[in-house]
Amino acid sequence: MSQEVETLESMIGYQLKHLQSVLRSRMDEALRPLELSTPQYACLELLRRQPGASNSELARGGFVTRQTMNTLLRGLQDRGLVERPRKATTGRALPTTLTAEGEMLLEGAVARVETISELMVSRLDDTQKDHLAEALNLCIGALDPASD
Repeated sequence: MSQEVETLESMIGYQLKHLQSVLRSRMDEALRPLELSTPQYACLELLRRQPGASNSELARGGFVTRQTMNTLLRGLQDRGLVERPRKATTGRALPTTLTAEGEMLLEGAVARVETISELMVSRLDDTQKDHLAEALNLCIGALDPASD
């Protein structure tokens, strides 16, 4: 009654985690000269796309807790890369925006990250890239119906 055990390398979840780990490592390495971590980069990128986003919105978009995002934002604010009002104008949310310095730093960071992203899919043709994106979106939707 021996069951054949598939290798870790043949398990899609393991492959995705391996890819995520290698991608994160490469991004950290590329962003280090800019004194940015991958989560800090993600926060700046989210703010470029959603100026005035709240801490909660940024945390959801960056896949971190609100507490972690608050710490990230304080560090970015101390470096002059983002601005937040001292008090909320309505409710409790403090809308955050990029500063000019944050936008300039983000430009350089985006170029570095895009280079890594291009390398990651460099062995795929356009059809394979489209199929990969479609398959990943289907997998995300299966596990996170709210993302649909």
